[in-house]
Amino acid sequence: MEAATPLRKPHVRTVGDRLAIDGLVVDDEAAVRLVREREDAGDDGVAVVSDAIEIGARVLDREQTGANAEYVKAEFGKVSKEVEHAFSDKARAVAEFFDKRVDEVFGPENGQLARELEKLFSDGSTASVQNRVRELLDEAMVKYREDLVRQFSTADGKNPLADFKAGTIRALKQAEERQHQTQHALLERMVELEKQLQGLRLEKEKLEELEEERERGSAKGRTFEELVADSVDELAVALGDDAEAVGDLKGPTGKTGDVVVAIDATCGPARGRVVFEAKDQRLSRPKAFAELDRAMRERDADFAVLVVPSDDEVPAKTHPLREYNGDKLIVTLDPDDGSRLALELGYRLARARVLMSRASGEEVDAAAIRDTVERAVQKMEDVRKVKSQLTGAKTNIDNAYDVVEAIAEQVRAHLAEIEALSQAGEPEASGQQSLVD
Repeated sequence: MEAATPLRKPHVRTVGDRLAIDGLVVDDEAAVRLVREREDAGDDGVAVVSDAIEIGARVLDREQTGANAEYVKAEFGKVSKEVEHAFSDKARAVAEFFDKRVDEVFGPENGQLARELEKLFSDGSTASVQNRVRELLDEAMVKYREDLVRQFSTADGKNPLADFKAGTIRALKQAEERQHQTQHALLERMVELEKQLQGLRLEKEKLEELEEERERGSAKGRTFEELVADSVDELAVALGDDAEAVGDLKGPTGKTGDVVVAIDATCGPARGRVVFEAKDQRLSRPKAFAELDRAMRERDADFAVLVVPSDDEVPAKTHPLREYNGDKLIVTLDPDDGSRLALELGYRLARARVLMSRASGEEVDAAAIRDTVERAVQKMEDVRKVKSQLTGAKTNIDNAYDVVEAIAEQVRAHLAEIEALSQAGEPEASGQQSLVD
């Protein structure tokens, strides 16, 4: 017998925040068994079916949400990798370009500066200063000898001694004029060299005075502690933090800690505190760490940063921009350099570390921050390499100035030789005149 045709067609509709089901027949063994068992146990079959529908709806909604989340996560990871690869390629191209340009200008062997210095001051260069002076002297002496030979080679049957006298006098006058011109040109050159050397000496003295002033704790009219405080304050203002110079204010037991930064304090309660300790002298590793620990206790800080003037003042067996014990960092701030890049990087690392420690794992991506920090530190290493190359170029320039001074000494020797030759020729000229008379 065929199945009976249903008289009423099943109908499902939504009424406001409710669901109405009319004439729906479910042909599912598990559903039928579950309802029958609950009815046998005395439960309401309508309530059982309602619970099954609600539970099934939540399961289907959760499965759909999870699928969408996995898709978004996969697309985001793909885009992040593409952006990271593009940024890495661009950064590598920029670094290679600057390395190439620095090598072309300051290369010790094939650099443009080295070639120019070689051209101007090498003994083997025809355009060098010493060779040009030597050529001028040789030309003057050759012309003098040619003129002298020409005067003695003239013949006059009437009065050969008069012609000889006149020719000798003319030759001596011409030689004197040429000698005077040569000496005048050399003296002008010597004056220029003396001015340059004097300028270099004054510049060297100023640098030495600045170095001595910095060693005494003062740079450009203010102490190193004040320079650190001003620099940290500028960085804090840009990030919405509040920086306070507390070096002269006593804490619970002392004055350790020069600048305290309250993170995000300009727009609400502080989310953490970082203390900066400025030292213009080198400390040992245990003493430096003890100083930073004391600063954190005195200023109630979550993180401590030690600021020193240069790499030479970094504590022994430590490295700048490397985190120690999870709450300490060492950075450099050179008063003569004018760059605050290292201090800014250290500031941001300390700030990020405090915010990470205060936030939950879902709020902060610790792995991404760690990768970004590693890339930033690597770029600082590139900056340090470029500075090292520039220091080498400055050394070559200083050596060139030494060569200039040596050349000046040689010119003085030539002048003394010319003076001796001119004095030796004067008696001979007077003797010739007496013979004619």
